[in-house]
Amino acid sequence: MPTRTVEFGLFLIPEADNYRQLTEIAAYADTAGLDLIGIQDHPYQRRYLDTWTLITGLAVRTSRLTFFPDVANLPLRNPAVLAKSVASLDIMTGGRIDLGLGAGAFWDAIAAMGGQRLSGGDAVRALSEAIAVIRAMWSGERGLRVPGTFHTLNGAHGGPAPTGDPGIWLGAKGPRMLELTGRAADGWLPSSGWAELDYLRQAGERIDDAAAAAGRDPLSVRRLYNVSGTITRDGVDRGFLNGPPQRWIDDLTMLVHQYRIDGFIFWPVEGDPMTAAARFAEEVVPVVRANTGA
Repeated sequence: MPTRTVEFGLFLIPEADNYRQLTEIAAYADTAGLDLIGIQDHPYQRRYLDTWTLITGLAVRTSRLTFFPDVANLPLRNPAVLAKSVASLDIMTGGRIDLGLGAGAFWDAIAAMGGQRLSGGDAVRALSEAIAVIRAMWSGERGLRVPGTFHTLNGAHGGPAPTGDPGIWLGAKGPRMLELTGRAADGWLPSSGWAELDYLRQAGERIDDAAAAAGRDPLSVRRLYNVSGTITRDGVDRGFLNGPPQRWIDDLTMLVHQYRIDGFIFWPVEGDPMTAAARFAEEVVPVVRANTGA
């Protein structure tokens, strides 16, 4: 059995031309019993709305859902200001905000927007420093000083402190990122497109080992899985995360019990997003909740 309630949500693409549909999907999810909305963050995509602005617009329109960037592009977002944005919206929504963070990708596009191009090791170090800055800013204390090479605080005044307890979830893939997740983060955000089952097990063990080495309970580090695929109507089972509702029910139940996944963010890859969201929320989620004791 899972050690905590399993949560379910939707992954949204912030396309400017689809803003109305995005509001409709969020409103549906808010009333359909889903828990989370994750929105990808690629500021250099000219067709995309700014993720944080979109999250703000959707969060204040809803009453239940927790929102988070999946994941925020740190090289283009100052961590002290990002911390203040998260805390502000957390207060405005009554504690319904979390923070997904990534070390950076698509470096040519980041550099084109004025962001600093970093090597793999430096990007991980910058992310580690950013986590320290963000947590300090959330403390609400005055005269904060956080040393670092890439991100620092030099006498800054933190606050406002968030109402709830926003989690910091990392989109981690490589060994150094996985170790940072276990050492300093509240959760891990792998995606089924690159995190297959063997990898999930091995990476989960690395995160657990890093958490234990840091004196943390490994079970305190959540595992939220971005699951992309198609819930089909033709009854044909095409394999992992691609088939009729029963296929999805079996796969997600297995992931909870065997891989300690405790959150699923559904990203439909075919068909109408609203229709796919309804199939997930109404035909898959209730049965997985029943199967897992959630």
